[in-house]
Amino acid sequence: MIGWTRSPWLGRALCPLLGLAALQVQASAGAATAPPSAADAQEIATEAYIYAYPMVLMEVTRRVSTNVEAPDSSHFRAPMNQFVHATAFPDEKFDIVVRPNADTLYSTLWFDVTREPLIITVPDSGGRYYLLPALDLWTDIFTSPGTRTTGNGPQQFAIVGPGWRGKLPAGVTAYVSPTAVGWMIGRTQTNGVADYESVHKFQAGLRTTPLSAWGKPGYVPPMGTVNPQQDMTAPVEQVAKMDADTYFATFARLLKTNPPHANDFPILARIARLGLVPGQDLDLNRLPPESQAALRAAPAAGRSLIVAALPRTGFVTNGWRVIANPIGTYGTDYLRRAIIAFAGLGACTVDDALYPFAMVDAEGKPFDSAAKYVIHFDKEQLPPARAFWSLSMYNDRQFFASNSINRFAIGDRDPLKYNADGSLDLVLQRERAIGMESNWLPTPASGSFSMNLRMYLPGPDALNGTWKPPVIRRVAS
Repeated sequence: MIGWTRSPWLGRALCPLLGLAALQVQASAGAATAPPSAADAQEIATEAYIYAYPMVLMEVTRRVSTNVEAPDSSHFRAPMNQFVHATAFPDEKFDIVVRPNADTLYSTLWFDVTREPLIITVPDSGGRYYLLPALDLWTDIFTSPGTRTTGNGPQQFAIVGPGWRGKLPAGVTAYVSPTAVGWMIGRTQTNGVADYESVHKFQAGLRTTPLSAWGKPGYVPPMGTVNPQQDMTAPVEQVAKMDADTYFATFARLLKTNPPHANDFPILARIARLGLVPGQDLDLNRLPPESQAALRAAPAAGRSLIVAALPRTGFVTNGWRVIANPIGTYGTDYLRRAIIAFAGLGACTVDDALYPFAMVDAEGKPFDSAAKYVIHFDKEQLPPARAFWSLSMYNDRQFFASNSINRFAIGDRDPLKYNADGSLDLVLQRERAIGMESNWLPTPASGSFSMNLRMYLPGPDALNGTWKPPVIRRVAS
């Protein structure tokens, strides 16, 4: 490994040697501290579950997404350090991440820059809106090249590991990832099915090259490895089923090579009191009984907190819940980070996209797919997006639901029918909306549902809260 000591993440403290000393002192101090009470142990264990949740979910998502020999767009998987490009919008079969969009074609890349940087080449987008946000393994976005930040022209940049020291080729911008492993989730504006071919041309120009292969013609990425034992079901559901032993052992292993953030040391000191010490493997059976009991109870308690907090996150306006900052970068708001991972892994920062979501109607009642609803936008109330906006429909599992016209989202790039005064009505119901098909977003065949209103490059009125989405009204059948 280039530029790292035995414990790579420690380099982020001050320098590798000072970081190692800090960890050793912390571990020794933890061993000398009186064990917490049973109540304190349970509180700390629940905090540990929430703190770890995004990283564990990211790792399970990575395993599922990279369990393939070569890029496979049909299943949206690719080996490490290789792009896979969606050739069509996700449908009801897609379950790798919850609440996907049907506005852009994804281009995703799981990267590992432990040994060397990875150089990414981006072609000119021809004025087309796109973004390439890159997340560390904690789900914090550390860079987001694209239309808003770096423009639409051709560019080359490198994702660099946290401890790497070296020289990049001229003209290549360095973006340092806080963790060696991470995920880039590219989104390219796609104006319906007829626009696929043009987007595919842009995607074909997105390329990755390890630094050691840069400038050497004929580079061929290595084949990936398939693990036939890998559970390929939805990652968010896999993590929900994990017992404490598996969950916390996975987290402890990941911490060895993926550093915590610089402001995480207070919580690291707290979880060390239970025996969960960064840099060390974890075997719950070797911990004191109080720690074992607390950690084994933590998954149920932690999941309950995350699920219960989601409907209270952000602020409510006209029945919509708007989650403003922190999102995409979280500081020490670990519960917010876990909530966003659970409900929308890979969410952009609000400067790139704002995602108001709705789970209840104007009367505060959960949406029922057997009912009918209307959203009315006054002409002055249309979503203030400088790129584009859409409304997406999700079933009670947070995925798209099958419907007769394969429509999972509707927005300003669709041939909507506006009212004479410039206002707009969107119809939400299970049955075909006779006479309003162009404005119809089908609800699931059964059960409850929720929606996201996406605004890409939201305008100032959306970001400062001046603009408010309209209420969603239930109408008589």
